[in-house]
Amino acid sequence: MTRTDLTMVERRFASQPARMEECRAKVCVGIATRGRPAQVQHVVRRLRRQSLRPSTIVVACVEPSDVAGLERAPDLRVVYGGPGLAKQRNLVLDCAPADADYVVYFDDDFLADDHWLEMAVAQFEADPAIACVTGNVIADGILGPGLTLEEGEAALDSADRRNLDWRIEDYSPYGCNMAYRASAIADLRFDERLVSYAWLEDRDFGARVSKRGGSLIKLGAALGVHLGVKQGRVSGKRLGYSQIINPSYMFAKGTISRRKAIVSALRNICANLAKSPWPETYIDRRGRLLGNALAMVDLVRGVCEPERAELL
Repeated sequence: MTRTDLTMVERRFASQPARMEECRAKVCVGIATRGRPAQVQHVVRRLRRQSLRPSTIVVACVEPSDVAGLERAPDLRVVYGGPGLAKQRNLVLDCAPADADYVVYFDDDFLADDHWLEMAVAQFEADPAIACVTGNVIADGILGPGLTLEEGEAALDSADRRNLDWRIEDYSPYGCNMAYRASAIADLRFDERLVSYAWLEDRDFGARVSKRGGSLIKLGAALGVHLGVKQGRVSGKRLGYSQIINPSYMFAKGTISRRKAIVSALRNICANLAKSPWPETYIDRRGRLLGNALAMVDLVRGVCEPERAELL
């Protein structure tokens, strides 16, 4: 993900956010989920606390047990489809209301600050060139063993909310919390060849949006916490395969540069290799390393097919 030096790209808001009581924007929030009913319930409850309430919440799941205990309501649509993050994200797009102005994706373990949607929509409304807004993740459990709901809520409650009136330009979206202008994505769909966990599907989609001329930003005032729940994640071997094949495939289709594809692959190979002798309890490093090796063998053979991860 592009991380330009903040001091070079910091931009003060040109105007104050629009008053939300005057905002008539229709926001559809999509949540792709599988095997995490408790987390989904909490995320949906939190969405109803937003200062700018979503007009529609679409929960894309695989089977009824994925949404067990989720209370139905007029603003909630539960839809079913095949497994795979890209497929489920596309299902959200297919089921989003035709009159939605913005489509927002939150992971089923992402806790959005109560003003996340308000801050994102204010940016969209103030700058028609913006096609995508990614929020400011102040704590990310994906980088460690994961955070509990209580830890995530505590991180939000104690967040330093000073000096957040900045945005970073040309910032590749982070899939756990990203919002799109509906007119900017139109008929675009996530690449379903990026199977299972769909490694880098957010960057691939963002690159295609950018090619259409829309700008991608990271917004300081759109706070959130990514719990990084490990339950329900794809196997280490499959993920390791995708860590190498997906950036190679994206380079071939022109949604990532050669340099970034190589850096992404090497970073993961080195991390898996270095930590395999003494792996973290919450990461299957040896499985990932094996997947890396299988992907390298396929690339040497001239095979670059992301969907082969599902065969492992």
